[in-house]
Amino acid sequence: MKRLLNTMRWDIQLQLRNGFYYASAFVAVIMTILFRQIPNMNYAAWWPAILMENLTINSFYFMSGLILLEKGEGTLEYQVVTPLRSWEYMASKVLTLGLLSILESVLVIIAVSGPHFFWPALIAGIVFLVVIYALYGLIVVVRYNSINEFLLPSVLWTMAYSLPLLYFSDLWPSPILFLHPIQAPMILMQAAFQPVPTWQIIYGVLYSALWVGIAYSFSRKAFYKFVFTKEERR
Repeated sequence: MKRLLNTMRWDIQLQLRNGFYYASAFVAVIMTILFRQIPNMNYAAWWPAILMENLTINSFYFMSGLILLEKGEGTLEYQVVTPLRSWEYMASKVLTLGLLSILESVLVIIAVSGPHFFWPALIAGIVFLVVIYALYGLIVVVRYNSINEFLLPSVLWTMAYSLPLLYFSDLWPSPILFLHPIQAPMILMQAAFQPVPTWQIIYGVLYSALWVGIAYSFSRKAFYKFVFTKEERR
């Protein structure tokens, strides 16, 4: 636990030093100003889609950025030979990014539409989405060595994870999207603002937990393969 807390302290300093918190604050202010200018917007219906797009930055891209920064500074290779376990390394980044995401999201929602929502469902949805998306970011980014090499392919990596937006915008309200890993956290976030069937809440929790386990398993394997053994990407 002490190693994890020390690693979290280091990650917070790294995020602060590289402007992650300033970027989040800037985005939060811009989102608040923008959405408050839109009259009669049905925020209850649109918050899950809005939050998903924003959390893509806070989880997938921030996780990727942290790892690329550590690769560039040479600290990632140093951490591999320390007593720090791989799960502690990943947990530290996921937890710190999760706290940042919760703080930013809640402040924006309160500033735009007030505090009248079901807090447990919102927090659960944000946490599950950030964990899945951040671990997905780790799985992807460990294959690359620079931001220039990573940036263009990252667009393709994230497009597939944006499919649930079709469901929430009614462009493709197909039940098949309930198989998508991000659909479950978004259902939980929807439950924070609108009534949803009980079975969907149960689905949201259980299916999200399943994909957290899957993402964790694949991220550990990717970390070992591309960082610990330094296998080249094919």
